[in-house]
Amino acid sequence: QVQLVESGGGLVQPGGSLRLSCAASGRIFRINDMGWYRQAPGNQRELIATITRGHSTNYADSVKDRFTISRDNAKNTVYLQMNSLKPEDTAVYYCNTAIKPTGAIGFGNYWGQGTQITVSS
Repeated sequence: QVQLVESGGGLVQPGGSLRLSCAASGRIFRINDMGWYRQAPGNQRELIATITRGHSTNYADSVKDRFTISRDNAKNTVYLQMNSLKPEDTAVYYCNTAIKPTGAIGFGNYWGQGTQITVSS
């Protein structure tokens, strides 16, 4: 069984920083792309950052130059460093990865449990 566990959410003042982590565990053969989504109340879930196994990254315009995605392939973990946070960054943040479990034929799409980020003074 493969699972993703997120950590690092919480309450932060505008202009502050937070770092999210998402660790994959279980019988994992390979992890391809990893990414972070967020969903604010009343909004659809949006993709905000992705990183390939080779560490190529892409960002949504709304977070570019403020957020940094990174990964540690040895630890099966993806990170999201969030700086200069704004109230509009308030949302539930989800990690998402494509994982091929050991013994599986192909890749599956896996989600973290979600972690709340609230940016408020």
